[in-house]
Amino acid sequence: MNGIQSFEEQWLSPSDALIDDMKRIEGDIMILGAGGKIGPSIARLTMQAIERAGLDKRVIAVSRFSEEGLVQELNAEGIETIVANILDDSQLQDLPEVENVLYLAGQKFGTSSNEPYTWAMNTYLPGRVAEKFRKSRIVVYSTGNVYPFTPVGAGGATEEMRTDPVGEYGQSCLGRERMFQYFSSVYGTPILLYRLNYAIDFKYGVLLEVAKSVLNGKPLDVTMGHVNVIWQGDANEMAIRSLLHCDAPAKILNITGPETVSLRWLAGEFGRIFNIEPQFIGEEQPTALLSNAAESFRLFGYPRTTLKQMIGITAQWLLEGGKTINKPTHFQERKGQF
Repeated sequence: MNGIQSFEEQWLSPSDALIDDMKRIEGDIMILGAGGKIGPSIARLTMQAIERAGLDKRVIAVSRFSEEGLVQELNAEGIETIVANILDDSQLQDLPEVENVLYLAGQKFGTSSNEPYTWAMNTYLPGRVAEKFRKSRIVVYSTGNVYPFTPVGAGGATEEMRTDPVGEYGQSCLGRERMFQYFSSVYGTPILLYRLNYAIDFKYGVLLEVAKSVLNGKPLDVTMGHVNVIWQGDANEMAIRSLLHCDAPAKILNITGPETVSLRWLAGEFGRIFNIEPQFIGEEQPTALLSNAAESFRLFGYPRTTLKQMIGITAQWLLEGGKTINKPTHFQERKGQF
């Protein structure tokens, strides 16, 4: 695993741009929902950037922390932790006031079997958080699922496009945005709505799912024939740096990679690496869930990690038996049933 560990250190460590921006971010940083897929990596990246900038800031990670040993790991790296269920309003109100909040809490998987909880997490809770932290800068994790499908050749949905989510998950996420937008207008809270899709890591994501299908000889459904992807480390950097671009009324920002990636081409790339002929089912549709992230590139530059690099490290991780997380993205879903 030495090669992978070296890659992890290189591509999950803070860039000079992040370190420079960290010096401009005033105050401590709290991460709400820090125990999920993204939370631990963004907490660590934030702490590393602070240390390399020579600053004295607190990173406070808040979550129920169901993963055994995670609290101890984060504490050992200088990250403060608060074990709390913020859906319980008394626990939310007990949280300390901070200048900066990264809001990661939300529900996606299991939406179709537990819709009331999804709406509570994705729409009710954001209103409570927006009131609690009305004096803070807040970067709110959202999703490209708030957009309608767009023609594959149209370049993806821009921030100016009218939202039209498919299914209750996307609708509840739009509800989350609307709550933060409302309280931004009421209190003048500087907020950035961070519409992300799809983040890729060693352990999960679209590329891993496609690679596993090819490696295991499982037919790949190409009905949703095209996707956008971005390396998780790059997405984390953009989230932290977005604290400098919060505004009132709330600013909307798409976060993803620059390519419209063909699923059939992607499977072919993995097939070439594995020396396996990919198997396909379905037929590519003329529309897909795609986002245009040109505004984010204007603000932050292009992602450091290229698509070919993501493909290579994903294949290497699988072939060397790297640990994976069994949380499918459901990127092929066209009816909004998550």
